[in-house]
Amino acid sequence: MLSIVNRLWVFRFIIFLIGSFFLFQFPIFGQGFPNTSGIDLGAMASEGFSDSIVLLVAMSLIGLIPFFLVTTTSFLRIVIVFSMLRMALATQQSPPNVALIGLAIFMSVFIMTPTMNTIIDTAVTPFQSGQISQKQAMEIGVKPLREFMLKYTLENDLALFLEFSKVQYTDDFDEVPIFVIIPAFILSELKIAFQIGFLLFIPFLVIDLIISNILLSLGMFMLSPAMISLPFKILLFVLTDGWNLITRGLLLSFQ
Repeated sequence: MLSIVNRLWVFRFIIFLIGSFFLFQFPIFGQGFPNTSGIDLGAMASEGFSDSIVLLVAMSLIGLIPFFLVTTTSFLRIVIVFSMLRMALATQQSPPNVALIGLAIFMSVFIMTPTMNTIIDTAVTPFQSGQISQKQAMEIGVKPLREFMLKYTLENDLALFLEFSKVQYTDDFDEVPIFVIIPAFILSELKIAFQIGFLLFIPFLVIDLIISNILLSLGMFMLSPAMISLPFKILLFVLTDGWNLITRGLLLSFQ
């Protein structure tokens, strides 16, 4: 069983793979450097400039870690569904954001564990034992994450970004660049999350309509229907074990 430290290290390794693979997809990074053999700016100045560039790139990648964790895992769908659930219940700031985000993070870790294990077995462990190089580890390690995103990416979303990226590819999705897969995956996750959110709104909307009609029939025009319907929404949610049902549904959506 993986330790917490191991899992955090693997997540950092995944982000490193994505960042490196994403950068090298652009043509400018694939071009060779011009021949500057006749220019000598001094070994120390050159080395210092190179170290500064490496440090700048490293700091930029570290700053992008939360961004990649949100956009390349199951976190996005889960946190949107939970946010829309809170809107449907009309409970304002309850549960608080920290509770919803915390639950979404741990559910994402649970869902992404098979992918993490595959990356460890095929890329991390061989790289640590010296069986493969760093470049091979990046190429092998990014494949499970690509497969995860492609599995839950809608075909029309992927076709949209392929069309505008002018990328030529065959039926083999392994040839699709990562910078095409990521936005298509994000768009698909947004669509699916909103579809689930729509289904969550329906029963609570029915309660709002019933309460509003009852208040109108009793002539209570000054009484807020939202204030009266809130306890009934919470009661319905508790009696149906709503948290369990929604969590189960989200987990099944990634099977």
